[in-house]
Amino acid sequence: MIDNTLFNNKKVAFHTLGCKLNFAETSAIGKQLSDEGFVKAKAGEQADVCIINTCSVTDTADHKCRQAINRLNRQHPDAIMVVTGCYAQLKPDEIAAIQGVDLVLGANEKFSILEYLTKLDNEKNGEIHRIRIQDVKDFKPSCSRDDRTRYFLKVQDGCDYYCTYCTIPFARGRSRNATVKDTVAMAVQAIEEGAKEIVLTGINTGDFGKSTGETFFDLVKVLDALPHEIRFRISSIEPNLLTDELIEFVSKSNHFMPHFHIPLQSGSNEVLQLMKRRYTTELFSNKVSTIKNRMPDAFIGVDVIVGVKGETDELFEQAKAFIQSLDISQLHVFSYSERAGTKMLEIEHTVSITERKRRSDVLHVLSDEKTKQFYEKQIGKTGLVLWESRQKDDNMVGFTNNYIRVERPFEKSLVNTIQSVSFGEWNEEKSALKASNL
Repeated sequence: MIDNTLFNNKKVAFHTLGCKLNFAETSAIGKQLSDEGFVKAKAGEQADVCIINTCSVTDTADHKCRQAINRLNRQHPDAIMVVTGCYAQLKPDEIAAIQGVDLVLGANEKFSILEYLTKLDNEKNGEIHRIRIQDVKDFKPSCSRDDRTRYFLKVQDGCDYYCTYCTIPFARGRSRNATVKDTVAMAVQAIEEGAKEIVLTGINTGDFGKSTGETFFDLVKVLDALPHEIRFRISSIEPNLLTDELIEFVSKSNHFMPHFHIPLQSGSNEVLQLMKRRYTTELFSNKVSTIKNRMPDAFIGVDVIVGVKGETDELFEQAKAFIQSLDISQLHVFSYSERAGTKMLEIEHTVSITERKRRSDVLHVLSDEKTKQFYEKQIGKTGLVLWESRQKDDNMVGFTNNYIRVERPFEKSLVNTIQSVSFGEWNEEKSALKASNL
């Protein structure tokens, strides 16, 4: 059992998988431990405690989590191994059975790690603490501070949608959030720590306000009125919650960037119905057109899932043609993975693993084409770039308001500053545009 007085200088190692929300939550957990005397283990150091924050969106995610647990167990054989996150909430027994795991904490327990470490019985392996997700009511705020130039602020958690392919409601619980006032206070704190850009993130971000009688638009308006040099991005927002009013506001905003991430999931109305999504392709197309009419250079990223049960060859071709018609900048393509407890398992038609991969490859090629076209339209234009601390060879990179990746010779004094630059041609790897006229 860990003695509370011995937390001082205990070394802790973190490993986070999955979404930006997980990274924000790991950061919040790290601050809790740091306040109690823990120090983050450096590369090569043996940790006293390892904390793995897991994802469970697909079978591949589960597999990566198990790999991470085994790898950290080999690297830190004497450490107390703590596993939390979505995989831990959904399949705690499976994780507890993995050699080396000492503590499995569910969604509600992840922010009480210190308490469970203090009470840990070293004679027991794979100790599980998890309440039913239906009983989780509290919203736990968090903000990732790992990057000097981009912070991820958790504004919402949980989801009430219950799409037929998704386990998130079973792992994260009901939609909930803090008040606008408390959320803005966290944003101000991040700004005071040096944040120049904050990404608003959540499981269903646009559902913000449901548990406090407010709206996401209320939050956006208050954040936009802050008297600070700060950029905000909206990480992902359901198309049915992306109102024309919000699009119009962002188009005139000083703080909110012309950058949208909108989950489509399928370009076929029939498949959208099978998924129990809450919009049609017509609505989605209208949202893209509205954005581009107001902000012609806006970056639009789109999530798509291929190979779900019921997606015939004909429906996939239909979906591909629809996606091809959209004026978007990038696709995030996911292959369907069967998840226990989901309604989609009741659908008879199954797409083979081989065909899922083929469809994924097809859309990845389409995504590359869309991104190339979007970038090349920006060549010769001028924009504001927030330079990051990452350095590759003698170059540094940064992102414009509309999420164009730009490269220039490294200059330490520019890190975490915003500079107006002209966009030249591609770099050698075609991963960024070169800043010109410096």
